[in-house]
Amino acid sequence: MKNVDVLVLGGGAAGIVAAMTAKQNYPDREVLVIRREERVLVPCGIPYIFGTLGSVEKDLIPDGMLEKAGVELLIGDVTDVNLQKKIATTSEGEEVRFDKLILATGSVPVKPPIEGLDKDGVFYIKKDAQYLRNLFERVKESERIIIVGGGFIGVELADEIRKLGKEVIVVEMRDHILQASFDDEFCVLAEEELRRQGVELYTGRVVKKVLGEDRVKGVLLSGDVKLTADLVIVSAGMKPNTKLAEQMGLRVSRYGIEVDEYMRTSHPDVFAVGDCAEKRDFFTRKPKPVMLASVATAEARIAGANLYRIKAFRQFRGTLGIFATKIGKLSLGAAGLIERTAKKEGFEYVVGRSKVPNRHPPSLPETGEIFTKLIFTKQGGFFLGGQVAGGNEVGVLINLIGMAIESGYTASQYLSLQIGTHPLLTPAPTTPATLKAAEDALRKIYP
Repeated sequence: MKNVDVLVLGGGAAGIVAAMTAKQNYPDREVLVIRREERVLVPCGIPYIFGTLGSVEKDLIPDGMLEKAGVELLIGDVTDVNLQKKIATTSEGEEVRFDKLILATGSVPVKPPIEGLDKDGVFYIKKDAQYLRNLFERVKESERIIIVGGGFIGVELADEIRKLGKEVIVVEMRDHILQASFDDEFCVLAEEELRRQGVELYTGRVVKKVLGEDRVKGVLLSGDVKLTADLVIVSAGMKPNTKLAEQMGLRVSRYGIEVDEYMRTSHPDVFAVGDCAEKRDFFTRKPKPVMLASVATAEARIAGANLYRIKAFRQFRGTLGIFATKIGKLSLGAAGLIERTAKKEGFEYVVGRSKVPNRHPPSLPETGEIFTKLIFTKQGGFFLGGQVAGGNEVGVLINLIGMAIESGYTASQYLSLQIGTHPLLTPAPTTPATLKAAEDALRKIYP
């Protein structure tokens, strides 16, 4: 039997960061990671293996990271954990005794109630390199591909696969793609860009059945619409992988393993991080289904630092959720509450908007527009959320908005921010995109 101080189950982004942080903070402790795969994927890069990257191998996390940090790696599948004895057992029968345990078991694809999902030619998006290699080969053999689900992964997947010259169709049950994360005007921009790239969209439709005998021939949509296809990729979301935690008797909700501010579970020596851990909304503290590598690695650092004592003090208000994506030439970002959610939760709010050129002067080559929408409380003008559409600058701007929300900025304070500008990199200093939107909101707060 092997004995370690810290055992991490799951070696994706959250597991790697948790283990390395633990070793950095407690260098005298022995840290071991157990995971199923020898090499693991960069999860956010999965859609890009089909087009921009061109292979699964180019999306693998560099080998040897754990070993260089002094963390041991064991390839195996833990099927049982005895918390009383603090022993984890793998499917191969190997036993590991631990002092502290970090669960980083990730998430698994949602399987929607669609008839015929067992047919040859139906795939999911899994964080499994060999599975994705098989999917990649089938994509290359196919001519017409249907993607079920118009969230971030489904949309990015569609945009990448069409680069291979394939006919791509996205079917989304909501009225718009990306509707869980953006207000409708931003969703429409995404739909327009996706169609410009040659992707066919069916929104407000449910896939009822996968057609074909043993192999996929197409799908049947609500309204008795039939679509032909060689391949169906289901991207209907992910759910926390809590199977092992439930077997261990930890407190688990439908949103994941219950944790406190320091990622401690209902057992004092067990932590949970990443997709498997429950998240709570920044504003309402309600459970929130956010699965982002940026959130997962932040949680991993907290857990790794605080295993034996509270080194990293945390006044945790909840998970904010900062999203960004790119479709064709259009980049989109969202942070905090969108207007639809603010209205649903009963906030009294105002909206500020701006639309400005992203270069100055606007006669510069490749100048585009940045569209910004910011949401503030009507009383006091506190920041609630923001959305941005434009070029590559969106990634930086949405993080700026996220920082302002988490720091408790008001519209007045945000408007007073000092910013740097450059003709080739930013809007003009006279028309800074997000500050102009804050200015618009401020006029409504104090007319």
